[in-house]
Amino acid sequence: MPNFLLIETATGVCSIAVSHSGKIAALRESFESRSHASNITVFADEVLKESGIEFSSLDAVVVSAGPGSYTGLRIGVAAAKGFCFALNIPLIAISTLEEMTYAASLMIPKEEAENKILFCPMIDARRMEVYCGLFDINLKPITDAKPEILTTESFKEYFDKDYHIYFFGDGSNKFKPLMENQSNSRFIEVRPSAINLLNSGEKKFRLKEFVSLSAFEPEYMKGFVFTESKHH
Repeated sequence: MPNFLLIETATGVCSIAVSHSGKIAALRESFESRSHASNITVFADEVLKESGIEFSSLDAVVVSAGPGSYTGLRIGVAAAKGFCFALNIPLIAISTLEEMTYAASLMIPKEEAENKILFCPMIDARRMEVYCGLFDINLKPITDAKPEILTTESFKEYFDKDYHIYFFGDGSNKFKPLMENQSNSRFIEVRPSAINLLNSGEKKFRLKEFVSLSAFEPEYMKGFVFTESKHH
């Protein structure tokens, strides 16, 4: 099994982990706003030391690819590329929305899995706007990641088809009051974390689905402003 350095900086969380033999061996996280630049290399060094894994033993770097904070993504991707260049190892990019959906799927009660289920990760943007996408029970995207201005009519076409939709992420908090009369809406607590990158990272590593170190850019989504860090 490969050893990965996992980097999640798409939102206000700076989350760095290292994996060994298919499991998370060490994790560091900070929820302090605008701390990514000062924490990322320190956390990377700490998780490797804690796990006993040498930098030279890493097989790939897995990074959260957005959508999310312009500043956070830029810092995370720049660090990931730096590690890959220095170690001559591949870079794997995972959608932040996909990563969050994987975590949410682990929280679904068995009895709920019998229903028609969709997952909707939401990352907060300005006012009533979020960046989101819809995923099915098999974690396949059924819509592209996109900006969505939230209203009581949002996702109505799916509710009309009797889907139960799980909403999560920091953008879902402002949507919950609009769904008070929608019995098929579900709200759970899920946030981006480096540990949630491992599952998809391993799949892409096996398939050799790597991104170009020179050409890859994260999915900023034009006009995105993360509410905890307005200086992008």
